[in-house]
Amino acid sequence: MVKYKEDYYKLFHVHYQQYPDDVMENIYWLEQAVKADFCNPLYANVKIDDEKDWEKYRYLFMMHINLKLIEQHMRLGRIYDKKTVKFYDAPWKDIYIENLQKTLSCYQAGLYYWQEAKLWAEKANVKRFQFLTLTDIQNWEDERERIGNGKLNYEKILNREIARVQKNISDFESMTDKTY
Repeated sequence: MVKYKEDYYKLFHVHYQQYPDDVMENIYWLEQAVKADFCNPLYANVKIDDEKDWEKYRYLFMMHINLKLIEQHMRLGRIYDKKTVKFYDAPWKDIYIENLQKTLSCYQAGLYYWQEAKLWAEKANVKRFQFLTLTDIQNWEDERERIGNGKLNYEKILNREIARVQKNISDFESMTDKTY
């Protein structure tokens, strides 16, 4: 029975070929994980020795889930993205605009999850956790550190992509029948 955050997280998986349905499935499982309760510390994905470990684990777990949601939204947006606008795309501009709107909404959703990930990373980065490292989830600890020192900044990436997509949409909208 799938009931806890850890159970839903186990259903998340990255496919070799990223079809929209696969990405949507992952987004669904990750969003269910965000809403669910944590399992008992005995059954957590890492060894929990005390309340301090348990608290940091929960913060890191939520941060990691939100980072995965950003990645999945970026993957989904990339499926519909038209990277560059060419003059010979004019006959299909309405279809491209529709797809770029989907891309834009995916990237904008990623911004929400970035704010959440930063919040959880800050909670896991407080002074009392400074010398506590959960070695079983070292990659999550690395993500937290990279967020803390600014080396991992999805906001910058997403804002750059959003600006590019908005420019592409305006380029398509400015095309006329004589463009082609």
